[in-house]
Amino acid sequence: MTPFLMHTILVQASGSPDQGFSFGTMMTIIIGAIFINNFVLSRFLGICPFMGVSKQLDSAVGMGAAVVFVMALATLGCWGVYHLLLVPLGIGYLKTIAFIIIIAALVQLVEMILLKFSPTLYQALGIYLPLITTNCAILGVAVLNIDQKYSLGYSLINAVAAGIGFTLALVLMAGIRERLEQAPIPPALKGLPIAFLMAGAMSIAFLGFAGLGG
Repeated sequence: MTPFLMHTILVQASGSPDQGFSFGTMMTIIIGAIFINNFVLSRFLGICPFMGVSKQLDSAVGMGAAVVFVMALATLGCWGVYHLLLVPLGIGYLKTIAFIIIIAALVQLVEMILLKFSPTLYQALGIYLPLITTNCAILGVAVLNIDQKYSLGYSLINAVAAGIGFTLALVLMAGIRERLEQAPIPPALKGLPIAFLMAGAMSIAFLGFAGLGG
């Protein structure tokens, strides 16, 4: 790779000539990722941690923060590897494998940070923390940014907004499930059955934001 090619790619990070970098486009990406195309409630990605960690509000907030962090770093790493390594070498078709490796490495980093600075949250997240590696939402964001030909700037905005949307859905679900613990629910619906019903109701409710995309 020549220095000129690397310089050209990095210059485009703030917005490609085709896209331009505007406040309107940025807000469209943010609103779309959080509300209209929420990765959990609209695209149905990341369902495993969504259902597993939404039992308590504290765990939901911690998981959401971890996902936002991993999404942002994964997007930065995946975008750079794809444009600076895979494309110049003509092996762009290996992006999925490369992205999974990057995400797995970042999740290990998050695990070590939480174990060092927040053992309580580390224990609360339990098995669902390493499952961030297989969280389809994170891989979905990285692939979507490439497919949409977003610049690095737009990719980071989309990743953070998608993480916020994931956190919003997680926190809302945790609040509902905590209230459901005190509700007179038929025995056959207790646990995951009522949780899936509530998730479906939330998904239908978020369809109301679809009009914003028009």
